[in-house]
Amino acid sequence: MTGTETIVRIPVQGFHLEGTLAVPPRARGMVVFAHGSGSSRLSPRNASVARTLNAEGFGTLLFDLLTGQEDAVYENRFDIPLLAGRLEAATAWVRGQAEASALPVGYFGASTGAAAALIAAADLDGSIRAVVSRGGRPDLAGEALRRVTAPVLLVVGGYDPAVIQLNRQAYRLVTAPKEIHIVPGATHLFEEPGTLEEVARQAAEWFARYLPS
Repeated sequence: MTGTETIVRIPVQGFHLEGTLAVPPRARGMVVFAHGSGSSRLSPRNASVARTLNAEGFGTLLFDLLTGQEDAVYENRFDIPLLAGRLEAATAWVRGQAEASALPVGYFGASTGAAAALIAAADLDGSIRAVVSRGGRPDLAGEALRRVTAPVLLVVGGYDPAVIQLNRQAYRLVTAPKEIHIVPGATHLFEEPGTLEEVARQAAEWFARYLPS
């Protein structure tokens, strides 16, 4: 089951952010992606995970959290509240689209995008049904971790010790249903054979468990 990809422009505060929307027939949920610092909607890793989710019956939205001009300012890439606000705006937009308006929404965040996803999930409270982090920095979500009510899956590479430690610290602060999954043999970017596929499988299972009504 796959969906046709559509290039979209998401209005935010007087300008637009570019995105790619895919909604398969009879979709059972919508997953909005938040990419990491220095990346974009064209992230090949997120695109690969999105294709797996599409095949499993989930719609996906990948979009640029920053404009090109904003991304040129290095500090903006680590402005987590700014990124979370963009994610919330994209969530409101996708809920206004006819093909996605009735679908429950989850977040998939990578690197700093994971922190933005967790803050947005906390801000939007029960309206976000599940969150998955890939090689993320959930620690950067700070006190919002205690406010997240959506089930949270943290996926980290087994050869990424510093990020494992940060994920475990964040994990202890989450009071919602939660799991942490270490992918053996994977470094931070999950470039090793089969490791990104494991991320996609874990994400699909998490969303299948928690996202549909």
